[in-house]
Amino acid sequence: FNHIILVDEINRATPKTQSALLEAMGEKQVTIEGKTLDLPRPFFVIATQNPTEQFGTFPLPESQMDRFMMKISIGYPGRAAEREILRGGSKRRELYSMQPVLSENEVIEIQDTIRNGVHVEERIYDYLLDVIAATRSSEYLSAGLSTRGALAMLQTARAHAYFSGRDYLIPENIKAMARYVVPHRVLFRDEYEHIDRLEVIQSILEGVPTPV
Repeated sequence: FNHIILVDEINRATPKTQSALLEAMGEKQVTIEGKTLDLPRPFFVIATQNPTEQFGTFPLPESQMDRFMMKISIGYPGRAAEREILRGGSKRRELYSMQPVLSENEVIEIQDTIRNGVHVEERIYDYLLDVIAATRSSEYLSAGLSTRGALAMLQTARAHAYFSGRDYLIPENIKAMARYVVPHRVLFRDEYEHIDRLEVIQSILEGVPTPV
């Protein structure tokens, strides 16, 4: 088994194939011919999808979307970066000679430090719970953030604090990660299906008092 799995254009996979990822992503284990095998640590899945093509695609079910910690839109490269791409052509061959910058044990050590070494005060827990409750009561949403989504908010906010050089959580860490953690997990009412999702999430955050 590999530590990182890249699933390209996951929305072109059939529902049966998509569901095969659920156990691996949620339980960090797989079952083959009745035998359960633990996956290596660290382990995570990266999936891509093309949002502009609909023919031959299968929308991901809510249960699977909720298992992805974040959804990040890559967009187009900047002008300078695209110029370098045009100048240099394909760099595919260089991928095979890349060297790791961290060992497996170093990644695990960082993960453990983030999980156990970043302090969260009760007022921050209260703030996060208020944000979660606000998504569940929003007029724009038919389903707010799940408990799994709440855990993802906490975990990513802890990581944001760690890489910002702090060993404690502040509301700004939660606000910074909400745009990546929340939109793909919540369900919008039919009449608001085409509204700007990030603007709605931002308005929900602005409506929750920030602790001092």
